[in-house]
Amino acid sequence: MFSRVARFSTCARRLGPKKKGKVVEEATVQLGRPSNNLKGGIVGLANVGKSTFFQALTASKLGNPANYPFATIDPEEAKVIVPSARFDKLCELYKPTGSTPATLTVFDIAGLTKGASKGDGLGNAFLSHIRSVDGLFQVVRAFEDPEIIHIEGNVDATRDLQIIFDELALKDMEFASKAIELAQRSMKRVPAAQQKAFKDELVTAEKVLAHLESGKRVIDGDWSNKEVEVINSMSLLTAKPSVYLANISEDDYLVGNTDTQQMRDIREWINENSPGDKVLPISIAMEARLIDLDPEERSVEMEILETKSALPEAIVELRKSLGLISYFTCGVKEVREWTIRKGTRAPEAAGVIHNDFQKTFVQAQVMKYDDVVEAAGDEAELKSKGKVQSKGKDYEVEDGDVILFKAGAQRK
Repeated sequence: MFSRVARFSTCARRLGPKKKGKVVEEATVQLGRPSNNLKGGIVGLANVGKSTFFQALTASKLGNPANYPFATIDPEEAKVIVPSARFDKLCELYKPTGSTPATLTVFDIAGLTKGASKGDGLGNAFLSHIRSVDGLFQVVRAFEDPEIIHIEGNVDATRDLQIIFDELALKDMEFASKAIELAQRSMKRVPAAQQKAFKDELVTAEKVLAHLESGKRVIDGDWSNKEVEVINSMSLLTAKPSVYLANISEDDYLVGNTDTQQMRDIREWINENSPGDKVLPISIAMEARLIDLDPEERSVEMEILETKSALPEAIVELRKSLGLISYFTCGVKEVREWTIRKGTRAPEAAGVIHNDFQKTFVQAQVMKYDDVVEAAGDEAELKSKGKVQSKGKDYEVEDGDVILFKAGAQRK
């Protein structure tokens, strides 16, 4: 089974040609946008709790979600704070005058129906909106309530999951077929000597189509760097990582009843169709009710109920699935958590702070989080113990690094 990040990266680093007796690593090309500012989308069939989850997750108010399909037509957007015990600890140590946590942008997307890939319901809107995000919260209903309408007439979680799976795959097949046609037309318009790039696109698009027709998602394929570059240009829906949220009843959630037949069926379906993806039981009704309380009341209520919110884990898991990690900058003025993609080298990490820092990068002074905590943030002690390492342009930033970047003057 693939790990979350390995699956998103699609392949291990490949060994490049030798240079002066050394093996040069070829950087992995990752599926998805080459950005640190990645976005999550909340998807699922119509009327399964997506908008209510969005409200609970973002502590926002869209008005009361309607008890009918397509209450959400345009995607709503909000930034959510990424829960981080490390960030909280560093703030405690440095006692800065200001602090900035990491955030994740989340969209609430219109509900999907069977036939969306052909434009049924709000299918075209759904598929265009999902194409613009990088990872998915897939919400599936796993509770019975005769007062809440189900668009398919009854509650069947694995049927609902399969509908979404099929609609995304069918649309990707359409995208792949169009890419094949475009590559074929392009090859006819240029001399033979100029056809190689279009030939590579054609071969990759044909491989993608065959992979989809075999019933597999693009994210679960084994792709070369060149193939990933072509796939990224196609913006395929099944190339996006997912975290599944099984929306169970509040009663089941509070007593820890997460081994119902519905939940067993969901886990089995995910193991077969989305291997390695995380599934989290959640009571969206409970989360929405608790978010209406002020923090102190919420804390008291959760103590009384002897439960905890599933929202922090959901945010963290989606961020992980996107291959995102953190580094920190710390001082008495500010503690800040910065978001980068796993595999980012020091100059690019510096560029997240300011573009000029990437261009004029000289050195990164790196401390490990555990060492910083052990020394209570005392930089002199860290230096005396050799815990401050000077790293150059080839250094690959690790999750939890505490870094001070040194940069030169900007050339005019």
